[in-house]
Amino acid sequence: MRDVFQPAVYILASHKNGTLYTGVTSDLLTRVWKHRADYHRGFTRTYGVKRLLWFEQHETMEAAIRREKQIKIWLRAWKVRLIEEANPGWRDLALDLGLEPEVSTRVVSSPDGLPPSRE
Repeated sequence: MRDVFQPAVYILASHKNGTLYTGVTSDLLTRVWKHRADYHRGFTRTYGVKRLLWFEQHETMEAAIRREKQIKIWLRAWKVRLIEEANPGWRDLALDLGLEPEVSTRVVSSPDGLPPSRE
């Protein structure tokens, strides 16, 4: 991986096959940390989207923004294919950047009528 202080497009997810978020940043490590820490109110905080599943670094911010806009209009299936081609196990790539593992807080329904548990 090249220097983390360079323009990058990234895709986060709440969990495997969960809610996806596509973003762009000039500092991937800090941006992913902010998503994980719920630093800002917004989509990723509301939907628990914190796992880094895919990223692509660019030479310029303009190129990264063009790529982000391209990916944002894609069908979900195309985004999933992009993730699975590079990361078939949906492993949290933030661990490779030195961040701590994310603890899932996804609510799992119980088929037996008991209160839901946390996964």
